[in-house]
Parts: sequence; C-alpha cells; structure tokens
Amino acid sequence: MNTRLFAVSLTVAFAALASSGPAWSQAAPAADHSAHHGAGAAASASASPAPLGAAAEFASGEVRRVDKAAGKLTLRHGEIKALDMPPMTMVFQVIDAAFLDRVKVGDKVRFRADQHGGGYRVIELQLAP
Repeated sequence: MNTRLFAVSLTVAFAALASSGPAWSQAAPAADHSAHHGAGAAASASASPAPLGAAAEFASGEVRRVDKAAGKLTLRHGEIKALDMPPMTMVFQVIDAAFLDRVKVGDKVRFRADQHGGGYRVIELQLAP
C-alpha cells in the first residue's frame, strides 16, 4: 500500500469515528448517572457507594415463593440501601440451598443480598422475630 493511500484511509477512519455520535465526540460525566435514579440518587452518589457485590445491612422481607429445584427465593422486600433498590417483589438466587429448607411462604425474614453476575442473590437469611 502506498503512503498516500494509507494516509487517506486513516483520515477517513478518524472522520468516521468523530462523527459516529456523542460517545466519541463528547466526554460524558463519569460518575454522575443520577438522572435515571430518581430524587434521592444525588445524595447517595456523594456518599461512597457499596462496592458491586457488597451488602452492608439486613433488609426485611416476606417469603412469597420457595423454588428448591431452581435454588431461588421470591421475596417481597423493603428498601435495600446497599443495592440502591426500592421496595418490590423479586426473585433472588440463594448462595446456600439450606436457606430454602428454613423458610416457607408467608415467613417474615431478614436478609442480606448482593449483586453477582447480572442478578441478585441472598447471601444471608434469618427468620424475623
């Protein structure tokens, strides 16, 4: 390949990258993604967030379904601050299948959860007093 053809190819490639969208032509703020988290996100963004996979405190919940075959537990839970998660009902994987033997539908529980591999899992589970 001659030098002139190479220079033209590079120029075309850089022009294509520069015009391909805002990701290449503008620098977005790295840490501020509060726009899609609602009103309390700006305050929580300033505090040091829990590392991915960490869960600092227990959340309260109620067992809605126990799926021993899949190793999953459906919980209606309150806010999980460590995961920046509002109250909802959702399915969690459990890290210990023995958790599923200790609970039944309707039980009130306290649990710790983390985020792992694109999903959420219960890493500690206790029956609530």
